[in-house]
Amino acid sequence: MHFLSFTPIVLLQLTFLSVLHGHKWTYSGPDGEHHWANHYPYCGAAFQSPIDIRSELLRFDPTLRPIETQNYNLSLNEQLTLGNNGHSVQISLPSKMHISSLPHRYTAAQLHFHWGSSSRPAGSEHTVNSKQCAAEMHVVHFNSDKYPNMSSALDKSDGLAVLGVLIEVGEFNPAFEQFLKFINGVKYRDQKVQVPGFNIRALLPARLDEYYRYDGSLTTPPCYPSVLWTVFRNHVTISRKQFMTLATSIYSSHAQESAPVSLNGNYRKPQLADSRVVLVSFKEGRGLQDTLTVTSPLTRKKIVQQLLVGDLADLADEGLYQLLPSGAEKLHAGKKKDLKNQQSKTLAKSKQQTLNPSLWKKSQTKPSVGMFGLAEDSLCYVSLEQNVLHQLKLSHAQNKLVEALRDKVFPELNLKSYLDCKSDLALPTIRHILRGRPTDEALELEHSLTKALMNKRKTSTSIKQNVPVTKYGSFSPATVPRKPHILGYPHPWLLPMEWED
Repeated sequence: MHFLSFTPIVLLQLTFLSVLHGHKWTYSGPDGEHHWANHYPYCGAAFQSPIDIRSELLRFDPTLRPIETQNYNLSLNEQLTLGNNGHSVQISLPSKMHISSLPHRYTAAQLHFHWGSSSRPAGSEHTVNSKQCAAEMHVVHFNSDKYPNMSSALDKSDGLAVLGVLIEVGEFNPAFEQFLKFINGVKYRDQKVQVPGFNIRALLPARLDEYYRYDGSLTTPPCYPSVLWTVFRNHVTISRKQFMTLATSIYSSHAQESAPVSLNGNYRKPQLADSRVVLVSFKEGRGLQDTLTVTSPLTRKKIVQQLLVGDLADLADEGLYQLLPSGAEKLHAGKKKDLKNQQSKTLAKSKQQTLNPSLWKKSQTKPSVGMFGLAEDSLCYVSLEQNVLHQLKLSHAQNKLVEALRDKVFPELNLKSYLDCKSDLALPTIRHILRGRPTDEALELEHSLTKALMNKRKTSTSIKQNVPVTKYGSFSPATVPRKPHILGYPHPWLLPMEWED
């Protein structure tokens, strides 16, 4: 999707006014989701949500702990605000509510819903093997260890954690009735009412130890890829009458408007997997039978370090496919020893050659497992958008913002997700890591890359049958379209590549 041709000043104003003040958006029509990226460029970038949680994406991770909710049982004396923001019904949550089972403390901010219509009771955003539920609830939390409030966490790569609950039509749910009985007070956009506190935990499934986990985005503009998603495996039920209350009683228009617009079908369609995998906390389904199907972040960090400082000829001899998680442990002991020696010899040199000097500079003061195995500094998406837009303005290509942002964030987010065991290390990201290495070594590795791709195609038929379609056509998570040859680069593959949720 391309921007129209604007002058740099007009485009700059358009971009930041959209983010700061909000541009009108809907789920269908001229302002529908297919046009979101015109004003919110991250909606067309990488690591978007929701996704179709397919069996072939799943990897069992035994280190995933049950979700631990704290202070979710609110007293009747605590007043909550139920509101209609024109896109959903939303309940504000007190800051004492939080999740304690994640690497950081994530404090609750709000919960809201997505649902279908009376004629089509299918409105969940996430789907499981293409099955869509009637509705979905999102309980939104922000990283309060690092950020003072929701607004400052919104555009950070480690800013948010959302609990997703799939909802089916079935038995009556008394917990949902605690706020649905006040729904007539928020029939129209911007209306709000106070409701007594109740047990928010009762809105969640009984079991909090079975869930899907992946890195994704807000499912509404501005679509920042800042969400650690936890989608519970087990759904909850509401009665048909309760569902119809959501589907028929709410309007997306203001009360004074002469032609009220019903609020239903407020869900975003599934997005590309973008080389992500989905970690699961339970041992059922294809590929999950009694085997550890992910490697540890420490092992993955070592693999990345081997790519940064190792002898690429040795890596090429081993076959690059063995550096992917499924074959990470297959490196021979002798080769591992050689690589370790090579790391110690070339570490100083590699520090100067790393592809992202700014990230390396940060890592000198706080070395830890994180971006590129170096630092945990989170990406700030507003700053990144400004920097990319500035570069595009200088090159008179400012109408390429959506594509440029995607090329910029995909390798970095893919690698960050890989180090946290939420994604495979896609070959586009490996190529991104290896930019700038000596040409003769690059040639050998290019041969290994080609061999790895051929092996992938022969052995991964299930992946090939379920690949997403992009502007480049269909390709597996381990493949990448070749960039056009550009003067000065002999090897094109070395080239860089109102919050609701």
